[in-house]
Amino acid sequence: MYPIVFIGAGPGDPGLLTLAGLQALEAAEVVYAPDPFEQTFAQILQGKRVEVPFDYGFAELVARLKNEAEKAPVAFLVPGDLTFYSPFQPFIDELGNQARVIPGVGTVNAAAARLAKTLDLPGVCNRAVIASPRTLGDGDDAPTLQDLARPGVTLVIYMNNLPLPELVRQLRAGYGCNVPIALLHRLGLPGEEVILSDLDAIVARVGDRDYFNLSGENRRPALTLVLVGETLTARPGGDWWDWRRENVWKHRS
Repeated sequence: MYPIVFIGAGPGDPGLLTLAGLQALEAAEVVYAPDPFEQTFAQILQGKRVEVPFDYGFAELVARLKNEAEKAPVAFLVPGDLTFYSPFQPFIDELGNQARVIPGVGTVNAAAARLAKTLDLPGVCNRAVIASPRTLGDGDDAPTLQDLARPGVTLVIYMNNLPLPELVRQLRAGYGCNVPIALLHRLGLPGEEVILSDLDAIVARVGDRDYFNLSGENRRPALTLVLVGETLTARPGGDWWDWRRENVWKHRS
């Protein structure tokens, strides 16, 4: 039996694939790739049979994987990587030791690099919180987005399903002040757009553009990541560095 490899593919830019991921992808004869990865990884996928995993039910896909892996290695291109909101965990559990997971450049890492910002900058933001409105508030004691939005917190919001005005309302109520917000749409893909604004201006800036695919017939995720918090526009400066050098990093005999 050959391995079935789940390869972290980042936001979909083949340039962000790790060397281990590239080697596993090149070795596979069958690759399961969600749209638009079939297009962005087209050069590497030449000569391989490419399938869309969402076309199959769980039991049917497991059976296909086991049958295909009797003949050759099989690979999945995992959006981001397995760390956050991955739909592929049930397959990895079912396949057991036959499954292999290769980490990738997660979408949040790619977003921070695209903005050239550190998300938990000491003295500005003391923690970064990853969340999705789709999974918040599911129980009586579950936190809401407004509960998580606090000064000193960088919020990373995946799979937003709230209209932008409502999202901004909840964030404004939580932060209690105007803070920067960034929409990163189709990060690393054709048609990439990055909008950096603030809570008070973002709705007017975006206008009627549906970045979250809330009105379209296709209900699949719209590939728009949201980052919110003071660190997006903070400039700590040289004093920040020198204080830490003197008090934290400096060698003491």
